[in-house]
Amino acid sequence: MDEVDYKILFETNKGLLLTAEPFNEIAAQLGITPQEVIARLVKLRDSGVIRRFGASIKPNDLGFSANALVAWKVPENRVQDVGSCLSKYQEVTHCYERKTIAGKWEYNLYTVMHARKREAIEQLVNSLSEATAVNDYLILYSTRDLKKAYARSTSTVLLPAEASVPSENLRGTREI
Repeated sequence: MDEVDYKILFETNKGLLLTAEPFNEIAAQLGITPQEVIARLVKLRDSGVIRRFGASIKPNDLGFSANALVAWKVPENRVQDVGSCLSKYQEVTHCYERKTIAGKWEYNLYTVMHARKREAIEQLVNSLSEATAVNDYLILYSTRDLKKAYARSTSTVLLPAEASVPSENLRGTREI
């Protein structure tokens, strides 16, 4: 990766304009063509620097007012299988594992889901519980919409090793 790649990552991380040619502005800022921006993003994806490239949509803006994080207590030897199963449901937007705190917090697998009503979330969670045979879970509903923040230039994700600052938000998390 070179300096241009870092700048492309930084600029795309801020968000893209919803236009027919969303990479034109970044290309103009960097003095390169939009095609080069796209080619570099493809190379970064193919090399594993970028895992995925997609839109971030606010569920509340689409009428999904029931937004929940479900914390599941899954036996360690079943985490991968249960996580893979939960990830296959289109209603599950995120699925990840976190370390437990012995005696304080034993939940280790988390799913995020959105629906128009809480009843729909509860029905879905019941179905997921039956499908995975995991009965120990907590449904935590959001009470307000907060700003979603992503890794920025101060994170180890975007900076070279000699300039990196550890990102506390990334410790102990593994996406499934």
